[in-house]
Amino acid sequence: MRIIGGKYGGLRLSPPANLPVRPTTDIAKEALFNILDNRISLDECDCLDLFAGTGNISFELASRGALSVEAVDIHFKCLQFIRETAKKLQTDIIETKKADVLKFIVARKNQYDFIFVDPPYDLPALPQLANRIMENKLLKPEGVMVIEHPSTRKMDESPFHIETRKYGYSSFSFYKLDS
Repeated sequence: MRIIGGKYGGLRLSPPANLPVRPTTDIAKEALFNILDNRISLDECDCLDLFAGTGNISFELASRGALSVEAVDIHFKCLQFIRETAKKLQTDIIETKKADVLKFIVARKNQYDFIFVDPPYDLPALPQLANRIMENKLLKPEGVMVIEHPSTRKMDESPFHIETRKYGYSSFSFYKLDS
C-alpha cells in the first residue's frame, strides 16, 4: 500500500497483516483521485472516511492537503495503526473514531465536503448506504461522496447518484446533492 500523490506521495505503508481489511488497490485509488482532482478541491475539504480500515484513503487525503480527515472504523487495531502512522507522518489533521458506522451516520451532526465509504463487501446494508448518509445530511451542499463496492453488487436507486466507475472487481459510485 502506498500514498499516490501529494506531500507524502510515493511513501509505502505497511499495515499489520492481521487487520480485518480489504484495502483499495493502488491502481483503483489512483484512478479515483484522478477523477476527484477534476471535481473537488481536496485542499479545502473536511473529509470523512467511513470503514477506514488501514487509513489508506485518509492518508491520501492528508497528503493532498485536506483540512481535516475523520477516520471511522469499529476495529481498534485499525484505528491504532492509523494513529501511529499519522504520528510518524507528523500530521495532526487525521482524527480517529471507534464506532459502528451504521450507528455513527445516524448520530453524527457534522457535515463534510468529501465522504469516502468502503464497507465490507458482504455488508447487508451496503446497497442502502448512500441514501442513509444523504438522509442524515452528512454531505455539504457542494460535497462529493464515493462508495466503493463490488462491481457485481447493485446499489439502491438514488436521486443523488452521478455515475459508477468500474475497476475490475471493485466499483466506485459517485454521489452529489445537486446531481
